[in-house]
Amino acid sequence: MADRRDADLLSPRELESLRAEIDALDIEIVRLLNRRATLGLAAGHAKTRTGRPLTDLERERDVLVRISRANEGPLPQAELLALYRQLIETIKHLEEIENSRSSTD
Repeated sequence: MADRRDADLLSPRELESLRAEIDALDIEIVRLLNRRATLGLAAGHAKTRTGRPLTDLERERDVLVRISRANEGPLPQAELLALYRQLIETIKHLEEIENSRSSTD
């Protein structure tokens, strides 16, 4: 992790450049998270059409294992997995909302 003294060594222009890159990445991360959610909803629709349960613990475990193996840091493993668990739970919640809407139509 960067030390506070490292930030003090950056020129204002360098800091501005880093922040601009962070801002661009934030936008890309949001786009990718929404894409991930859209694909998760599509998978949920497919599961519903075929009578499969929305929750697939084996699949969730496989996703977390794959993410864990892909992590090269500096994000700590536990925090990265917590982010993904939250992402999975959020998408499952969206699937449930979609299912309840389509069952009332």
